[in-house]
Amino acid sequence: GHWGIKAYEILIKLMVACIVICFAAVAVALTVSGNLPWGEVFAGFIPNPSILFQPAPAFESMLGEVGDSAGGYWRDLIVSTQFDNVATAAATAVGINMTFLFPYSLLRKRWGKLHRNLTIFDLATGMFIPFLLATSFVVIAAANRFHNQPVLGLAQPMPADSQIAPPTDKEMSEYRGLLKARLKATMTPDVFAALDDATLALSIDELPLVEKQIAANLVSRDANRLAGALAPLTGNSIANIVFGIGVLGMALSTITVLMLMSGFALTEMLGLPNEGWPFKLCCLASATGALGPFFWSKASFALAVPTSVFGLIVLPIAYITFALMMNSRSLMGSAMPKGTSRLVWNTLLIIAASIATISSLYIVYLKLKGWL
Repeated sequence: GHWGIKAYEILIKLMVACIVICFAAVAVALTVSGNLPWGEVFAGFIPNPSILFQPAPAFESMLGEVGDSAGGYWRDLIVSTQFDNVATAAATAVGINMTFLFPYSLLRKRWGKLHRNLTIFDLATGMFIPFLLATSFVVIAAANRFHNQPVLGLAQPMPADSQIAPPTDKEMSEYRGLLKARLKATMTPDVFAALDDATLALSIDELPLVEKQIAANLVSRDANRLAGALAPLTGNSIANIVFGIGVLGMALSTITVLMLMSGFALTEMLGLPNEGWPFKLCCLASATGALGPFFWSKASFALAVPTSVFGLIVLPIAYITFALMMNSRSLMGSAMPKGTSRLVWNTLLIIAASIATISSLYIVYLKLKGWL
């Protein structure tokens, strides 16, 4: 109810709307120029489980030119990267808001059975539709610019007439790191350990061009590269400003959600009032995440991937808890589903919990298999 909170919320909405509108305009511009295959875009809305276990079709032609041992390394790396990205999207889309903050906010508003239609409308217009549109436009613009397009200047010399910025030191370091890891994976430990820096650099330079192109494809794009997806609409200089404003708005909104969740959860756990200074101090628990970039060299934008992957690992806890709560008569009372309704809800919850659990265990396996 305070004017400061209202001003803050309006500011965030305007900042996020700015970048969403711009990415939507990029999609329109690409459509008008005939560079956007809408058939493939709509096909992308249909889940394709195969990308969890095999590289995207765009990589197949390059992988076909690589030898068996090296091809196996690149194939495993691409699948692992794809899985991390899918896990990030899934954990972000069906994690925080759905499993905690939204239902908790309903309790705070004292909304019940009489407000069910309003709840569905609020969920659809306040979360689902904006998320669907914003994510779709950003993915369309980014995929058009980056998918199966290596960072220029890494695998091959930079074109003389290129309008794109040359690779940064960070991109060059990651690129060399990918190629170094490829050599390490395909050599015996003794042989690799015997390589001095000069010999290692020479071995990297002598790798086939197709492997260098694969590595250049897999290099993480930083903020400037992502902002470049707006360049067809705004030009490079303005794109950085617009992208920066939008990302700042998204960051502020995400920070707010995480801090509110921490405050609500900790005050409930500790039996403290969820208002005043106890609530504000509990909200600061998630602010410790700001220390991440100081302790993890690959932080910044890429930090969203490992944090969201971890979120998916623990997501089964929420789903299994929902299933138990839905069948608890002492908790649900007369609102507990009965008959066919209970069968349907339990079936859906079991499917959701099973998918979340299998995904969680598979991620743990992928992350630990190098240590096993």
